[in-house]
Amino acid sequence: MLDWIKNINKEYPEFWKSYIAKFETKSSRYVILSTETTGLNPKKDVILSFGAIAVVNDIIRIGDNFEVVILQYKYLHDHGLSNEFLIESKLPKFAEYPAIQALLDYIGNAVLVGHRIHFDIEMINDVLEKMECGKLKNEALDIEIMHQKLLDITSKSFSLEDLIKHYKVPLNDRNSASDDAYSIALLFLKLKSKLGFK
Repeated sequence: MLDWIKNINKEYPEFWKSYIAKFETKSSRYVILSTETTGLNPKKDVILSFGAIAVVNDIIRIGDNFEVVILQYKYLHDHGLSNEFLIESKLPKFAEYPAIQALLDYIGNAVLVGHRIHFDIEMINDVLEKMECGKLKNEALDIEIMHQKLLDITSKSFSLEDLIKHYKVPLNDRNSASDDAYSIALLFLKLKSKLGFK
C-alpha cells in the first residue's frame, strides 16, 4: 500500500511526462524498431544501438527515422569485449539515458513493430526503471507472431532471415539496426496486407 502511495506522489522526469501526454490521442503511425544488444538477458545485457523507421498509411517514411549508438564502454570493458564498433560508427553516439530519452521523443505514441519486439521493450523498460520512470505505453506488434498467425503455427519460431527468405524481401547487407528495421518494415507491410488489417 505504501509503495502505491509513493508511486502516486512520485515526481517523474519532464521527458517522461511529455511522452505520457502523447497518449491522450491515438496514433496512425507505426515505428519499426530494431535493437542491437550484447545478449538476451535484460538484467545482465545492455543495448548497443537502435535503428527505427516510421510507416504511415502503408508507406515507409525514409526521412522519418532514428539511429543512435549507445556508449557502453564500461560494460564492454568489464566483460572484455571490443568497443571497436562504438568507436568506428559514424552514427550519433549517446550515453544510455539520453539515448532512451531521444528514442521516446521519436516514437511518441506510435505502435511499435519489430521481430521479437517484446524483448526490445523489456530491454528498454529495464533502463526506464533505472531512470525511475514507468514502462513503455506503446502498443506492439511482432512480425514473427503475425507470420505464425498467417500460417496457423505457434510451435515453430522464425528468425528474421527465415522471414526475409519466405516473403522474398530484398536482402540488404544488414550491417546495422537500421538495416534490420528497414527489412522488418517491408515484412510488416506484406504481413499486414496478407492478414487484412488496417
